[in-house]
Amino acid sequence: MKKTLGVVCGSVLLALAGTSQAFDQKVSVSAIAGTTGFGADASWRFHEHLAVTARYTDGLSFGTDFNEDSVNYDADFEMKASSVKVDYFPFGGRFFLSAGVMMPDIEASVVGTPESGGVYEFNNQNYSAAEIGSVIGVATVSDGTQPYVGLGWRSSHESGFSLFSEFGVVATNVDVSLSTTNGFETINPVLQDDIRAEEESLKDDIDKLPVFPVAVIGVTYTF
Repeated sequence: MKKTLGVVCGSVLLALAGTSQAFDQKVSVSAIAGTTGFGADASWRFHEHLAVTARYTDGLSFGTDFNEDSVNYDADFEMKASSVKVDYFPFGGRFFLSAGVMMPDIEASVVGTPESGGVYEFNNQNYSAAEIGSVIGVATVSDGTQPYVGLGWRSSHESGFSLFSEFGVVATNVDVSLSTTNGFETINPVLQDDIRAEEESLKDDIDKLPVFPVAVIGVTYTF
């Protein structure tokens, strides 16, 4: 029985080794654009069904505004991210499934002003804009090291130019930090508690989705 099992295992290993040797390893470099910015990646397809890819994107920013209770917030988002992942090509062609880690830095600088009447409402308490000024802070959507999964299409098994695309998600870890331009909360503990409650309210609004969508398109050259 042991001898038979050894023969079977040996045959499987020889078959895998033969497949690995028969595959012509390729390296692909890509110029890309997507929901985390503009940048490049490099992919080493060392097996018919496997590749390792590293990526960096940056330089995407946009502004938006939203309302929370009686406060109008202007948010200026900045996006950048790097990632390392393994791509699995189940059919040996262009289609792949991807899993790995991403190091995103997705956050917004926010400025809040009263919706009307020069009065803020934090935690059901009213404060005049004259005494606290504007509300400023940072809203983080995702940062640190987060898990990533996705799928895509890349002709990394064939030399030359081709188009490339990928769609995936990265986990979020939302955080909000607020203060006032006049710093009145440093001497008023009630206002400080109310601003902490406002942070939690904003965090709950942003944290409705546990993942951030990552969509990428690009041009690839495979050597």
